[in-house]
Amino acid sequence: MRLLLVEDSRRLRETVALALKRSGYAVDATENGEEGLWMAQLHSYDAAILDIMVPCLDGLGILEKLRAEGNETPVMFLTARDSIEDRVAGLRGGADDYLVKPFALEELLARVDALCRRRYQKTTSQLVFQDLEVDTTAKVATRAGSLLDLTAREFAILEYLMLRQGHVVSRTQIEEHIYDDLVSPMSNVVDSAICALRKKIAIAPDSEPLIHTRRGLGYVLGKGRS
Repeated sequence: MRLLLVEDSRRLRETVALALKRSGYAVDATENGEEGLWMAQLHSYDAAILDIMVPCLDGLGILEKLRAEGNETPVMFLTARDSIEDRVAGLRGGADDYLVKPFALEELLARVDALCRRRYQKTTSQLVFQDLEVDTTAKVATRAGSLLDLTAREFAILEYLMLRQGHVVSRTQIEEHIYDDLVSPMSNVVDSAICALRKKIAIAPDSEPLIHTRRGLGYVLGKGRS
C-alpha cells in the first residue's frame, strides 16, 4: 500500500515514515502543504496522513481541495490540536480519522491499516481466498496453514491483489500502489516480482495456480473481471 505523509517536523516525519516502511508501506513524504496537495493529485494513494499546521497550505486546506475535486483518498489528521472543536472541524471537513500528538506508533500503524482496508471495503484484517490467507495487521500470509516466506515487496503485492481479488490489475496500478517516488521500477520489475510470488504461494507441485495473467491487461487473483 502507498501512503502520503505531510508533516513539517523533520524528526517526526522521518520517524513515522521509517515505521511505515518497516511495516511494508511505500511512503511519499513532504513538509510542504502545497507539495503534498500536488502529490495527492498526481498519485492514487491508499491513505494520506496530514499534519494540520504545515507551511504553504495547511492540512485542512489540502483536504478541502481534495474533496472538492472528488478525491476520496482516506485521510487521517496527525496534529497537536486536541480540542473537541478541532476534531469536529477536521471530521466534518472530510477526514476519516484524527490522531493527536503525542501518540504511540503502534496505534498509528493500526489506524493506517484500518484506513487502507476501508478504501477497499474490508472490515477485517483477515483476507481470505480459497486456502490463501493474509493478515494485513500482522503482515503474515499462509496457504493451507503453511507460512509463506515473503519479502516486504512480495507481501505488499499479494496484499494488493487480495484486496482487489477477482479484478484485473495492471502493471501500472501495481507500480502506483506498491512503489514510492524514490523507486522508478523498470518494465520487468513487476513481472519478476509476480513470478517470484507465484513460486512461493505454490507450496506443492500440484497446488492450484491462484494468480493469473490477462495478456495485455495485467494480473488477477481468481477468475477475474475488469
